[in-house]
This record gives sequence, C-alpha cells and structure tokens, in this order.
Amino acid sequence: MMEKICWANTDNFEESKFVVIGVPDESQSHALRKGTEEAPSKIRQISNLRDSFEHGGRISLGRPFQGSEKKIYDMGNINREQIENTYDEISASSKIPISIGGDHSITRQIINTITKRYGKISLVYFDAHPDFVSSTTNYYGSVVNDILSNIEISSSVQIGIRAPEQEELDNIKKFDLKVITPFDIREQGIKQVANSVTSRLGDKVYISFDMDCIDPAFAPGVSVPVPVGLNSTDAVYLLKEIVKKGIVGMDMMEVCPSFDVKDRTSHLASRIISEALYSSGET
Repeated sequence: MMEKICWANTDNFEESKFVVIGVPDESQSHALRKGTEEAPSKIRQISNLRDSFEHGGRISLGRPFQGSEKKIYDMGNINREQIENTYDEISASSKIPISIGGDHSITRQIINTITKRYGKISLVYFDAHPDFVSSTTNYYGSVVNDILSNIEISSSVQIGIRAPEQEELDNIKKFDLKVITPFDIREQGIKQVANSVTSRLGDKVYISFDMDCIDPAFAPGVSVPVPVGLNSTDAVYLLKEIVKKGIVGMDMMEVCPSFDVKDRTSHLASRIISEALYSSGET
C-alpha cells in the first residue's frame, strides 16, 4: 500500500479542504534525465521519514513554524487519462488540488480542466525555463502556450526564469508576460519582489512550481538543472506570500529522484508543500 504524504490528516475526502494527487507520468518530457514519474511516491516516502517523528508510538510532525493545520486528504496516484474526471470532481467540491508530478506538461491538463469551472486564472509559474515554446505543442516546454486561453496574462507572472530560448523570449515580449529572474530578486530585494507579485495577482491564483526554479545547489534532483537559480528560502518566502491570498490549486513538478543527492530535493519538495498548506488563507 502506497504511503500517504505525512501532511495528510484525514481519510475523508468530503471533510478535506486540500487534496493531494500524484500523477507519476513523464511521457511528454524530452529531458535527458529520466525518472520524474518516481517523484510522487518518493516525496511521500521522504516526508514520512524526515518530516515526522515517533514518540512512544505517537507520530508527531515537524510542521512549519507559522500557519495553521488544514484538512488534507491524500487521494493517491492517478494516470494522465484520469486527470479530467479527477480534477472535475475536486473543483466541483470546492476543494484545492495539490498535485505532484511527473513532467511539467501535466500542468496543462490540470489548468485546462479546472478553468472550465473557475474561468481564467492568474498563473504563478516558478521555473528556470519559460515553457513558452509555441512551434511545438503538448509537451513539457510548451505549457504556457498551451494554456494561454485559460490564463489572464496581465495578472500572471513567471519566477526564477534564467534559461529561455529565443522563441520563448519573443513570446514573452509579444504577450507582455511579467518575468522575475533570480537577478531581479538580488537587485530589488525579496520583500519588494513579493509585494510586486502579490499586488499583480487576481482572485483566482494557480501556482505551478517546477523544482528547477531553485538552484541545483539546493535542489540537485531535477530533470533539467540550471545553475544561478533561486535559493530555497527566497523561493519558499515568495510562495508563502502568494498562498496567503488563497489559491485554486498548486502543483509540484519535475523532481527527479534518480538524480537526487541523499533525497535532498524530495525532502525540500515535501517542505515546500507543507509551507504552502500551512500558509494558505483557506480554512
């Protein structure tokens, strides 16, 4: 039986506010590194090994320092073909999906499903790459292009970008998409960047978090690592400030356990998920 993520605290879907779903699929990835399909199970496993403690037969979590516990249900894993029906059920129940991939193309299917109920959303896209290729579609490098009709570009932002292709730069300019690089954070300061991001967002926010937005020094186990990235504290600080406003969903993509170092990246992914859950303005 698959382990549930340690942050799950109810076996009752109906009483939950957040629903964790694994999508162990990397069929639309072109990365040289393979293995992101292992991430949903590995992140859950590491969360139980490193984020929970046993005292006299009682399990206690190493929870985030700030924020309050929410009702969290772990649905287990689904395959790509089940995304539409599963996310229809979650959004129809006014619950918030926290998804673990898998390759980043999964985000396209999630957003294109939940926006049928919510309408256009503000997208916060943490990534080293813009994923804004338009000459090829339906793969992990064309996600933003593939969801354009379902996002409000004027209230969306990309964070951590540092390895764009020329075609992606052209599309960013064409659609006037706001981009924040690691250098912007160094120059402006984390508080100013956080204020600028949160003031831009609309009232229906979806966060897509590719772990390669973080520098490989902190997150080596990703499918396409790029140096000169965000440090883990800055990335999580921004995430927490965004989540405080409330979100309609979040995903954690591109953790690649087979290339990790002592499971550092899976553990960081677990901590990021916990900070998002505990920081949320949702009750």
